[in-house]
Amino acid sequence: MKEFQAYQLSQDDEGITGAIKTLQMSDLPSSDVTVKVHYSSVNYKDGMVTQEDNALVKAYPIIPGIDLAGEVVHSDDTRFHQGDKVIATSYEIGVNHPGGYSEYASIPADWIVPLPDGMTMEEAMIYGTAGFTAALSIHRLEHNGLTREAGPVLVTGASGGVGSMAVAMLAKRGYEVHASTGSKENADFLKNLGAETILSREDVYDGKQKALASGRWAAAVDPVGGEQLASVLSKLKYSGAAAVSGLTGGTKIPTQVYPFILRGISLLGIDSVNCPMEMREKVWHRLANDMKVKEAFDAIKTVQPLQKVPETLDQILKGQIQGRTVIKIND
Repeated sequence: MKEFQAYQLSQDDEGITGAIKTLQMSDLPSSDVTVKVHYSSVNYKDGMVTQEDNALVKAYPIIPGIDLAGEVVHSDDTRFHQGDKVIATSYEIGVNHPGGYSEYASIPADWIVPLPDGMTMEEAMIYGTAGFTAALSIHRLEHNGLTREAGPVLVTGASGGVGSMAVAMLAKRGYEVHASTGSKENADFLKNLGAETILSREDVYDGKQKALASGRWAAAVDPVGGEQLASVLSKLKYSGAAAVSGLTGGTKIPTQVYPFILRGISLLGIDSVNCPMEMREKVWHRLANDMKVKEAFDAIKTVQPLQKVPETLDQILKGQIQGRTVIKIND
C-alpha cells in the first residue's frame, strides 16, 4: 500500500492541532478519481478550519486545502483518464472531504475541472479559489452590464487574495481600478498590478453611514462585507453593482433601500463553493484567456513547500499574506 505525506488536522480535548503525517492510500475516501497533487494554495478559509469552534468542519481528522491541481493516476469515471491534468476547488474539499495539502487526493469526478489549454498547474493554483472568485465577480458584473466606459471600479481588501487578483484582472481588461487597502505599504504592490488610485479603508468608509452619498464607482468587487460594503453601496453610480464574496469585515450590512430604488443598483452574491459546473468551466476558460494576468503572477505569488503550511495558515489569519501563496506538493 502506497504511503504519502499530508498535513492533517486532528482534534482532542486540548483542541485542534496539525502536523505533517505519513498516511496510506486507504486513509483517503473512495471517490471516482485519484489525483497526484502537484500544487495547492492558501485561502482564508483554509486558515479558518484550524480554529476552535469553526462552523466549517463537521468531523476531524481532516486534510485541509480547498484547492488542488494535479495529475490523474486512477479514474473510475470515463470523463477522466490517467495522465489528465485537472483542477479541483471548493465544494467540500479541505473542509469535509480530504483536501489539497497532500501528495494524493481522492475526489468525486463531478467536482473536477480539466486544466484549460494555456494554463499550467502552478498558474491554476496562483489563481485558486481566490482567483476564481475574483474572476467570477467580474464575470457577473459584466453580465450585469458593467463596461469600461461606465466609470471606475472599486476593489476592497485589495492586497488580499481575491482583491489582488481582481485588481490585476480588471486592469488587464482595461478598467480604471480604485484599490482600497488597510496597509499603506501595499500601495506600490497594487499600482504594479494596475490600480490607478489607492484608497485607505477610511476613504471608503469613515465610520459614518449615509443613506445616499455621491456616486463614485460604477461597480465594486468586495471580499470584505460588513459596514464598509454598506458605505460602498451608497456610493455606487446609477445602475452600479457590487459583487460581494467575503465577510472579513462582518456579516451584517447596515444599508437602506435608497441606493437600490433611486439609483437602481444591484448587490450580487458570489458563491465559489457550489458554483454550477457549466459556469465554473466558463470562468476557468476565461482565466486561461481574456482574464489571464501572466505578467502579474510573479508579483502576486509566493511559493512554499508542504512543510510551511502551518505557519502560512497562521499568517493568513493574521492578515499577513500579500497576494497569493502557492503550496508546492510534488515536482
